[in-house]
Amino acid sequence: MEVATTTDAEPGTAAAASAALAAQPDGVVEAIARKAGVPSRTVLDLLPAGAAVRAPAEDFAAIWEDLAGWGEILFIVHTEDIVLECAGTLPVGSFGHGYYNIHGDSPIGGHIKADRCAAIYFVDRQFHGKRSLSVQFLNGDGEAMFKVFVRRDAARALLPDQVDRFEALRRRWQAGN
Repeated sequence: MEVATTTDAEPGTAAAASAALAAQPDGVVEAIARKAGVPSRTVLDLLPAGAAVRAPAEDFAAIWEDLAGWGEILFIVHTEDIVLECAGTLPVGSFGHGYYNIHGDSPIGGHIKADRCAAIYFVDRQFHGKRSLSVQFLNGDGEAMFKVFVRRDAARALLPDQVDRFEALRRRWQAGN
């Protein structure tokens, strides 16, 4: 079966997303989605089996609390206008006044509308030729609210303890929590 190219696939379709992903399999998910005219979630759902494991939004607090024990992570907010990266630990939060409130001794803090979270993905894929591991919190529009990435050391290798934590957490949700 021949894979459609982005020039012959109807924009906004899974075929267009599949073609854009095939053209740049280790590219930025948001850029691939934008090129295909689909939400980022469509691209994540097209990744090979096991590359994007979905957890329900109801598990937001449990997943966040586990991530809070990982040490320094890379927190990314990626919109059409900015890719904001912040390294720090995730403080444990609490629900109140319609938000998941995070405060602590970290540059990462604020108030998250957790009820806007529609799904959480554990993403294990190549990014520009290197393995990349992230936990991505998606909203109802299928776009990332934010992402939590496993850090790299000075040699650009993923931190082994965080890789272990990522894989253990992903396995819990693959097995049905």
